[in-house]
Amino acid sequence: MSTTAPTAPVSEVELVIGGMTCASCAARVEKKLNRMDGVTATVNYATEKAKVVYPAGVEISDLIATVVKTGYTAQEPAPPAPEPEDTDPELAALRQRLLVSVALAVPVVALSMAPALQFDNWQWLALTLASPVVVWGAWPFHRAAWTNTRHGAATMDTLVSVGTLAAFGWSLWALFFGDAGMPGMRERFELTVGGMDGASTIYLEVASGVTAFILLGRYLEARAKRHARAALRALMELGAKDVAVLRDGREVRIPAERLAVGDRFVVRPGEKIATDGTVVEGSSAVDASMLTGESVPVDVGVGDAVTGATVNAGGRIVVAATRVGADTRLARTARLVEDAQNGKAQVQRLADRVAAVFVPVVIGIAVATFGAWLGATGDTVAAFTAAVAVLIIACPCALGLATPTALMVGTGRGAQLGILIKGPEVLESTRRADTVVLDKTGTVTTGRMTLQEVHVAQDADEKQVLRLAGALEHASEHPVARAVAVGAEEQTGPLPAVEEFENVPGKGVRGRVEGREVAVGRLFDVLPAELARAKEEAERGGRTAVVVGWDGVARGVLAVADAVKETSAEAVRSLRALGLTPVLLTGDNRTVAEAVARAVGIDEVIAEVLPEDKVEAVRRLQGEGRAVAMVGDGVNDAAALAAADLGLSMGTGTDAAIEAGDLTLVRGDLRVAADAIRLSRRTLSTIKGNLVWAFGYNVAALPLAAAGLLNPMIAGAAMAFSSVFVVTNSLRLRAFR
Repeated sequence: MSTTAPTAPVSEVELVIGGMTCASCAARVEKKLNRMDGVTATVNYATEKAKVVYPAGVEISDLIATVVKTGYTAQEPAPPAPEPEDTDPELAALRQRLLVSVALAVPVVALSMAPALQFDNWQWLALTLASPVVVWGAWPFHRAAWTNTRHGAATMDTLVSVGTLAAFGWSLWALFFGDAGMPGMRERFELTVGGMDGASTIYLEVASGVTAFILLGRYLEARAKRHARAALRALMELGAKDVAVLRDGREVRIPAERLAVGDRFVVRPGEKIATDGTVVEGSSAVDASMLTGESVPVDVGVGDAVTGATVNAGGRIVVAATRVGADTRLARTARLVEDAQNGKAQVQRLADRVAAVFVPVVIGIAVATFGAWLGATGDTVAAFTAAVAVLIIACPCALGLATPTALMVGTGRGAQLGILIKGPEVLESTRRADTVVLDKTGTVTTGRMTLQEVHVAQDADEKQVLRLAGALEHASEHPVARAVAVGAEEQTGPLPAVEEFENVPGKGVRGRVEGREVAVGRLFDVLPAELARAKEEAERGGRTAVVVGWDGVARGVLAVADAVKETSAEAVRSLRALGLTPVLLTGDNRTVAEAVARAVGIDEVIAEVLPEDKVEAVRRLQGEGRAVAMVGDGVNDAAALAAADLGLSMGTGTDAAIEAGDLTLVRGDLRVAADAIRLSRRTLSTIKGNLVWAFGYNVAALPLAAAGLLNPMIAGAAMAFSSVFVVTNSLRLRAFR
């Protein structure tokens, strides 16, 4: 007999990491944390957060100390507090540094590039203007490079710092010890490495221009990252700030965070519902558009569940709180989105590994370039220019931003549309899926029995048949009876009273209505020919047929069924358009299942399946070589959702189903499943496009720089543009409809 060792308890924490400037920084922090015993960490450069799982015996202070020893800062995140778009102190400081650097660098670049502007001793003015840019403007790069050097590492900042300081240092030598400081010195600008006299060549435009370009790239990148996080920030701020709680019959306003489960609170028209709860008094229409993306308000009454952060668009209601704080749907939604943004897809892990070794390799290439040019031409200036261009153009910013920015924007946009993507791995699953298994009840259908058809005998009146049947069924609690009663009331108005009501087990109900002995169910031995045909057709179509009559004579047949959602057929067409083969999966009988499948355009049906066999059905399809996506909403779907290659859970369903799914569809509309897959695929395509650009840019640019075909300043502009392109490309996902 074997025993399994008990799993050691683990905890999880999220740390805010400060001081990271590129993907290789994130890779270094992640590597150091993962070297701690039992610690598993994922560091995301775009969100500037580390998600760390650590065992007993390791303290959060130990994790923070490891990050600090690596040369960065770490702290637990403060509770989210709303802040206006323009009050980010780091963004404001970066903007100020950028504006000053640009104002000083532009004259330096203009003087250096246009010989017509060069007056006697212009080079000393250029030095005066360039010095603050290289020392103060580029200070964040120098500081980060020095910190990393002390810890035996090299990052993107190392490349920028070494490149700009080398250009500035060469210029100082040429000005003070060479011929560049002589009055009347003139210099021409070359796009490529040219043969120039080293003693009379200065690179002040490179040192200041590259600094300004890279600061511009950093600023645009920081702004874009802030915009990318805006959807999550807006989601966190949706909730009500205060609430009118009933205390001893009086309304008392308290902060929403002080609500407790069981508290009753009043929601007036136009107010936000403070937390998840159940309506205990009144009726209204609730606008859930900001949480679900659904624009049509939903009617609610006593006994109906309502969600926190939705808006009361109708009358006054009283709600009993059922979930508060971190348990509410809004909080769970925000948590799912943030977890997804902190994760990493497989493609990003590859990019991180590349970035971690990229910088040392580039420094080696720069040294080799210098040596090769010097050996081949003996031209120190050309060798130096090519080496600096290599250093500057190779910064792997775009590589580090390719995945996180697209993931942030995609998951944030999904949250706005009522689509919750649980992690980056999910995106890769959506690309592979070729079959979509749809649970019937509650997914394709409404999950509620409704009156579908009314057939009456030749001498009977349809309204009378409905009124009498509805009145009798109103006294019963059976789902079919409720469907008949609701349908009758909608079509004929208020129903008459019932006397002498009797339930006949297994057969139906009877009683006296308006002086007639009415019976509903299987209580008639003989049916007129037209009613017998109607009953047979209804049952063949998968509907439940109910016979209605009075005074011993059958007068009509009512067909009741679980209604197909109005949007299901359109949803199935959309799923087919995405290359997915739909399959209907249900525990219901085959006749009913096939009728529903015909109504929505599904050819393949798996019916009469027990809940525990749904997993087996999914695995059987996978065994045929299919990649299976599953859409469901009930407890009995949870295992199948988990077994599928891609699980899509309807947010209107049970918690078990929602937890088991990879994608959660907040609305109960199957069309959102197609939207979710489209958004996921679009996000994955954006990530791959970003990575192709980032890799391709570096692969193409490095040889050009090493071959002397790029001036270092042009290289700096190209490097900054590369990062801005990747972030801007990701931001296009905000327009997804």
